[in-house]
Formats: sequence, structure tokens, C-alpha cells
Amino acid sequence: MVQTKILLVEDDDRIAAPVREDLENQSYFVDRAADGETGLQLASQTAYDLILLDLMLPKIDGFSLCEKLRSTGYKGAILMLTGRNSKYDKIQGLDSGADDYLVKPFDIDELAARVRALLRRNSDDRKPLLSCGALIIDTAACSISYDGQPVALTPTEYRLLVLFLRHPGRTFSKDELLEKLWSIGENPVADVIKAHMKGLRGKLAAAGAPREIIETVYGMGYRLSTSQTIKR
Repeated sequence: MVQTKILLVEDDDRIAAPVREDLENQSYFVDRAADGETGLQLASQTAYDLILLDLMLPKIDGFSLCEKLRSTGYKGAILMLTGRNSKYDKIQGLDSGADDYLVKPFDIDELAARVRALLRRNSDDRKPLLSCGALIIDTAACSISYDGQPVALTPTEYRLLVLFLRHPGRTFSKDELLEKLWSIGENPVADVIKAHMKGLRGKLAAAGAPREIIETVYGMGYRLSTSQTIKR
């Protein structure tokens, strides 16, 4: 059986030691880096399934490291661990490419549960190509195209579109999108979804897709219209 690999990037020994011990007791393989630069180096050498990433790190901060990891092709899960609890820090962390955000001090059992959830989510449906009509996502290359026209998206827009293509025709409420993509249930964050939807629709439309490709189901949420993805 292949052992799940986790990278813990945390400069505080008082936090890193018990977290590492608990994860190793659950049979995970755990590497630890005490600064962002070492974390980036380790991530480039080993295919980690999940990275636990502190926000306030020496040399490279957590936001910057997360962006660097995504821009260099890291496709595993990223869970940010931080003492900063503002709405804007959470949004910035998630938009930089993190999958979830846990505020210190945290319960070690909650951390373990989030790790398991992220690992399940990340292993779900690993087909490299997702398609619906003229809309295609190559998840191995993190590339999107509509009728052969490339579409450049932000990390959050990309995650939204991948979710929709994995479940074409299914309606997702705002709460479901928060749970599946961001795992925070705050009302201000729900409002941000509208902005991401607007950006996603606009970029798909610029590539030739109909604006109704992502439908608003009033009072219920959003869905990918399977009839609208066919090139006309």
C-alpha cells in the first residue's frame, strides 16, 4: 500500500511537534520544513499528497509559497494553518490556491478530520481530461479550452469549473460551494462567490462560450448547463 505523504511547513516547534506526531500515529509519512524556502525546495523534490502550510513563515510567507506551489504545478491539497482570523486573510489564502484554512489555536482532532476530508476530495475522480461539449479541462496540465480556444482562469475560478464539469447539470448552492471548495461557512465569503462566477462567465464568454454556460438557478444556486456547452 502506498503511504500518503504530507509536508508540514511550520516554524513553531510547539505546534509542529504534536501535529507531526499525531499524523505519523495515523500512518502518514510526514516531512517538516521550518521556513518557506525549505518548504518550496522539499515540495519540488517529493510528490506530497497534502501540504500543511503556516501563514507567517520566515524567508517566504505562506501566501507567496502557496502561489509558487500552484504556479509550478503542485496539484495536491493545501491546508493553511494560521493565527490570522480576518475575512480578508481567509479570502487571500484561498485565492492564492489553498483548499482550506484552519485558525490557530485548533483542535488536533479537527485538523485530522480536515486532512482526511481533503485527501478524499483530492483523490476523487482523478481523470486527467474533463469535458462537456466544446468545454475541455486537462487537469494534468491545469489548462482549459472552449472549442480549442484557451481560457485563462484564477485558481478559484479553475476549482469552480472543475467542480461543475465533474458534476454536469447538478445545481450547487452557495453553501455547498463553500463546503466543497473553501470549507468556511461565513456569509461575507458567500457574497464573494458572485464575483467569482461573474469572472468565470466573462472569461468563458470571451473564448466563445454562451454566457448561460453557468446558469443561475434562482433560490437554489448554480449549475453547468450541458445544453449550452455544445458549440453552436
